[in-house]
Amino acid sequence: MTGVTPSATASAHPADAGPHWPAPFAARPVDATVTVPGSKSLTNRYLVLAALADGPSRLRAPLHSRDSALMIEALRQLGATVTEVPGDGAFGPDLEILPINMDAAPADTTIDCGLAGTVMRFVPPVAALRRGASRFDGDPHARKRPMGTIIAALTGLGVAVGAPDGGPASSLPFTVHGTGEVRGGHLVIDASASSQFVSALLLAGARFSEGLHLEHVGKPVPSLDHINMTVAVLRGVGVAVDDSVPNHWVVSPGPIRAFDQRIEQDLSNAGPFLAAALATRGTVRIPNWPAETTQVGDLWRGILTAMGATVTVQNGLLTVSGGEDINGGDFDETSELAPTVAALCALATGPSRLSGIAHLRGHETDRLAALVAEINRLGGDAEETADGLIIRPARLHGGLVHSYADHRMATAGAILGLAVHGVEVEDIGTTAKTMPDFPQLWEAMLAQGAAADEDTAGGTQH
Repeated sequence: MTGVTPSATASAHPADAGPHWPAPFAARPVDATVTVPGSKSLTNRYLVLAALADGPSRLRAPLHSRDSALMIEALRQLGATVTEVPGDGAFGPDLEILPINMDAAPADTTIDCGLAGTVMRFVPPVAALRRGASRFDGDPHARKRPMGTIIAALTGLGVAVGAPDGGPASSLPFTVHGTGEVRGGHLVIDASASSQFVSALLLAGARFSEGLHLEHVGKPVPSLDHINMTVAVLRGVGVAVDDSVPNHWVVSPGPIRAFDQRIEQDLSNAGPFLAAALATRGTVRIPNWPAETTQVGDLWRGILTAMGATVTVQNGLLTVSGGEDINGGDFDETSELAPTVAALCALATGPSRLSGIAHLRGHETDRLAALVAEINRLGGDAEETADGLIIRPARLHGGLVHSYADHRMATAGAILGLAVHGVEVEDIGTTAKTMPDFPQLWEAMLAQGAAADEDTAGGTQH
């Protein structure tokens, strides 16, 4: 597989957006070994740092998806050179990146953010470091995603940011007027709507003339694990970051060291496959599970254990086996894992409460409202709370699950389809945002167990 071309804009509301995908029903417990593509969060962070580095860098086994393709094209528009080269990854080539020449002549450009939060938040501070006007826009729903904090932050750093009519901007579309330098220094923001506002500024902070002392004020920042990932990635390429004081991050000015980095597989995207073990009372194995990681998806080990699964890691092989029932429970701050957790909760024998995820209302869609609508559409019993969901046991039936142009809504529908006859998913292609081959991987997972059954029935010797 080579680079993925960003797909056409999909509907951000529950309207039919193409053929419906009949979600496979699992007639037997799944028994499969699955490898998933690289981490989107790590791929896009390393791409930004490579564009700002002091020399050529290489990413090995990166993610190739709509989000990563949008990031690559955005950085190319700013002057980076990104080249696909042969690698040993199962899901596509490696990438070689030559950084942006910030001293180049001014050049105006337009950047398509699609629906990628990492592009619309991470790239504007990079654009501020080059000379020229960079216009940012994206899919229709992208214009509804929270952007005011990053725009206000750039303005506070002395960067001119304007709306198309020349007035002040608060969301997409907007234009960043870069001068080739950002002074930096102490900056106070409210990042309570998204941790990506913090990560965006930290990734570019070392290239600010005075570095960056970023301070958050307001309600707690969600998804702190993603900020911890950003800090770890920065330190790995030689950037000094002090995060010893809560809600303060100090990035020292200096070079970003060029690197050669292998990308871990996406542990969040592993979630639906691991969930299949519980939904079918089967077993799913994922090799090369990292012993130490900054990915939020490592939380699956604890979450799935609490839901009644047996979870082991031995020599890097994560094995999840479902029990007779799926347990409900209280799940706090599941972040991007929440749609998968919610799908399992809809199949559980007891009630569940998901909390600490109010910020999901500002993701690809309002995920809380979407999950309630789609679970209830199948006969479930779900309701919103101020910061999450309550899901009670109910007998589900088949029906159409709308994706809302949200990859995690689509995969949640696939999980429900394993246990409920007659589930269809509208616009399964939206999974290409972070996992272009999801339908094929899903069906291959189910086929492994079926093939094993056929071998046993036919007397095959092992």
